[in-house]
Amino acid sequence: MHRSEDASPTTLYWQSSGPSAAYPPLDGGIDVEAAIVGGGLTGLSAALHVAEAGGSVAVLEAAQPGWGASGRNGGQLNPGLKFDPDAIEAMFGAERGRQLVRLAWGGPEFTRSLIRRLGIDCDVRQNGTLRAAPHRKAADALQKTVERWQQYGMPVEWMDGDAIAAATGTGRYRGAMFDPGGGDLNPLKFVRGLAAAAQEKGARIFGDSKVPSLHRQNGGWVLKTARGTVKARRVLIATNGYSDDLVPKLRRSVIPVFSAIVATDPLPDALAAALLPSRSVLYESGNITVYYRLDADNRLLIGGRGPMRPVRSADVLPNLTRYAEVLWPALAGTRWTHARNGRVAMTKDHLPHLHQPQEGLFACLGYNGRGVALSTSLGPALAQVLRGGPVDACPLPVTPIRPFAFHPFWPIGAKVAIWHGRLKDMLP
Repeated sequence: MHRSEDASPTTLYWQSSGPSAAYPPLDGGIDVEAAIVGGGLTGLSAALHVAEAGGSVAVLEAAQPGWGASGRNGGQLNPGLKFDPDAIEAMFGAERGRQLVRLAWGGPEFTRSLIRRLGIDCDVRQNGTLRAAPHRKAADALQKTVERWQQYGMPVEWMDGDAIAAATGTGRYRGAMFDPGGGDLNPLKFVRGLAAAAQEKGARIFGDSKVPSLHRQNGGWVLKTARGTVKARRVLIATNGYSDDLVPKLRRSVIPVFSAIVATDPLPDALAAALLPSRSVLYESGNITVYYRLDADNRLLIGGRGPMRPVRSADVLPNLTRYAEVLWPALAGTRWTHARNGRVAMTKDHLPHLHQPQEGLFACLGYNGRGVALSTSLGPALAQVLRGGPVDACPLPVTPIRPFAFHPFWPIGAKVAIWHGRLKDMLP
């Protein structure tokens, strides 16, 4: 557990979600079919679906479910991947590519249907996603993306500058793609509800149970914590941007970039309506992504890159608060009451990865900032793998773990990349 990044009770989601049942640490020995390291959305969705299929499963979380990025992200349910559908098919072949496209673009609806089925109260809404272009070059590329997506039968629409200004209350953008399948939710309420549902179905969830040791034994796996031991036939590592050296080279296969979010006081209805009349969530099309939404309490949440260290105050994120006032000058003088950040796992190819370093050992990580719907919707496929099903049936292909060169210097590289990306985004 990264104590220096402990999610403070003053964090907005912690305040709005209310108290949560604390999951006790593992104490003693247990034997299960599947063990999952990491109590975020990937691990909990997989655990839920293993349990619903009749399998025995244990989740070992170093802190408490939702402690990491799963409980402190932007709360956006965005369809798709970084690349257009035709590019995905070119990368993975027609059949596998179509599987991955269906998974990624259907992720928000899968997530909403799961929430409805389980009765999770997490402020979920289908209010659409706006992908907005702040300059002409990005707008031209985005318009081509709209045409490609429409060719695949996706109900996306192109919005010109006037239309996006009416939808967002700002004249910043040259155009946007609107996807009605997108939406938002309170991510901490969601992950807590998912944990409770998984436990109710029979999954065993343990908090404060960091796994420092993992080894093969008698055709299965043994995981050790400070106070207990788990024997499992198969193991899933679902630690994303908080991966350590439990599995060799895994930590070095992603760049754990910090993504930060600031939030205002609840805004008056008239101001909220002027800021974002459509109530859609938005993320910018650019090298350094800024994203924002209005939550159920009329708070504006705006996120993007920030310092490569934990933050708890909006004072250290002037790049976000000042940018919000550039978008909407009427925000001047508004109080920014909450701030937080967490580690987003970035991969070399900007796609999520599934690895199988040894027989019965799997790792799934690297959502590149698009993880809420995608990680949740991977749950059924990962559950099948953990129950001994064919790995090839998973929409994500198994790939080797490939570490980044010079990984120890990632904070320096991240700062340079952010600076360079912001400079490119300033160009017309």
